[in-house]
Amino acid sequence: MQLKDLKIIVTGGASGMGKYFAERLHEAGAQVAVGDVNEAGLGELPEGVHTRKLDVSDDVECEAFVEWAYGAMGGVNALINNAGLLRDGLLVKRDRKTGEIVKMSTERWRQVLSVNLDGATYMVRELAAKMAAEEIMPGVIVNISSIARHGNRGQSNYAASKAALAANTVTWAREFAPFGIRVVAVAPGMIETPMTQGMNQKALAAYIEKIPVGRVGTPEDIWQAVRFSIECDYFNSRCIDVDGGIGF
Repeated sequence: MQLKDLKIIVTGGASGMGKYFAERLHEAGAQVAVGDVNEAGLGELPEGVHTRKLDVSDDVECEAFVEWAYGAMGGVNALINNAGLLRDGLLVKRDRKTGEIVKMSTERWRQVLSVNLDGATYMVRELAAKMAAEEIMPGVIVNISSIARHGNRGQSNYAASKAALAANTVTWAREFAPFGIRVVAVAPGMIETPMTQGMNQKALAAYIEKIPVGRVGTPEDIWQAVRFSIECDYFNSRCIDVDGGIGF
């Protein structure tokens, strides 16, 4: 598929990588509809990008958003599932001060899964259903996973959500083949975004030392993988790790 032919939804597109994707798609001539809970950030997107508040953890909002995007763009044939949430912490730990055993709360677990997995699933379901009903093809879905999908200390909730998303990329690619929809995934490593800029700088520096290319990634690095995923019609049901070689 060519970028100029896209009528594409980008979730979590009001900041960070999602905003970068939306801007590059718009520059390339695609029609873009962006959803995010950050309404102020939505207002900063370029003129011509369609925007609407969206909480992907709400299945009713996801269904309404796809219907709205279809009307706003005169169709919809692609999705970048980018909306994500971090709530890191050990599943079980000993408090250094009190010596007590502390467990990750169910709320913290569910918050991450409800956005990263449930929300992504709702969006895929609604887009695929709309495309199938309207007999729109070809189409492409790009799921933004993470190298944490391989497992990472302190990220039980995040790793579980991103591993499940990568696994379902394969499942959905096989299920949606009759509808002419490819489903692929990109798994970023540490990327320079507002989320990472808030990290402890000492911890960040220690992490960078382990990356073979010697730096964190940029949104442009991930955009190149996303663009390839969209444009290469033979690429399907696979997840690309873009992590500077660090792996886990």
